[in-house]
Amino acid sequence: MNWTLRLAWEDDIPAIEKLIPLSVRSLQAAYYSPAQMEAALGPVFDVDRQLILDGTYFAADLQGRIIGCGGWSKRRSLFGGSKGRKADEGQLDPVSDPARIRAFFVHPDFARQGIGRAILRACEEAIITAGFQKAELVATLAGEPLYAACGYLVVERYEIVMTGGLGMPVVRMSKQLRKRN
Repeated sequence: MNWTLRLAWEDDIPAIEKLIPLSVRSLQAAYYSPAQMEAALGPVFDVDRQLILDGTYFAADLQGRIIGCGGWSKRRSLFGGSKGRKADEGQLDPVSDPARIRAFFVHPDFARQGIGRAILRACEEAIITAGFQKAELVATLAGEPLYAACGYLVVERYEIVMTGGLGMPVVRMSKQLRKRN
């Protein structure tokens, strides 16, 4: 497959907005109920425009079509989109704070073909270049196996509380990063 990995642009936002619910409703279906997925679309699963503006969000592009995306952040939020977030969430200190791995989504037709792993590798390289020594993320139950296979360790399991009294089980994970040779 001849997809390329590049930084996402603001012009990609409409395509990413279409990709997210498609990815969630298909790839998360074995782990979460339809009600949980629908409640999470928006507050948990949404475009984080700040990642795109910061130049830390990647897009897997197949002939002009976004088939995957994901990124990292030097900001405090662990998950969620731009909507409803404070304007200034503060920046992390690379010396003492872990960078955040954020907002990974893959088109179901291209799942388990190395796109998520390639995006994660690009994020880790950028994180190291930015001076961070550790990365942290909040994984869905569907995403946990990928992150575990890439060396992320479970820190805690908890539920994100959503509307309608619904909870969404997730896994906070972290990894010490080292420069690759």
